[in-house]
Amino acid sequence: MISKKSIAVISYLTIIGWIIAFIKYKKGTKYSLTKFHLEQSFGLGIIAFITNIIITITFLFAPFLTLLLIINNLGLVILWTTGIISAYHGVRLPLPLIGFYFKDKFRFIQ
Repeated sequence: MISKKSIAVISYLTIIGWIIAFIKYKKGTKYSLTKFHLEQSFGLGIIAFITNIIITITFLFAPFLTLLLIINNLGLVILWTTGIISAYHGVRLPLPLIGFYFKDKFRFIQ
């Protein structure tokens, strides 16, 4: 049996990890900790996808903006690490700056 903390941590590990954690959440006991981290990691994935597309398109027209792409990805790694640490410790700590936007926003995670 996988613990709720383990499922919460797995949700941050790539899209495949998120899908595995989501399936385990749906089939097993639905803990609020697991739901919270599924929402946080899904929201972080959306933010990462959108910001990287926007910056990459901008980079095509202005190659000197490489530093902006590096700073964006460094910030995403910091948010990702923060999420993994809070899931590992079993706390419901929203991601800095963006986490409160994702609380109870994804209805398919019920």
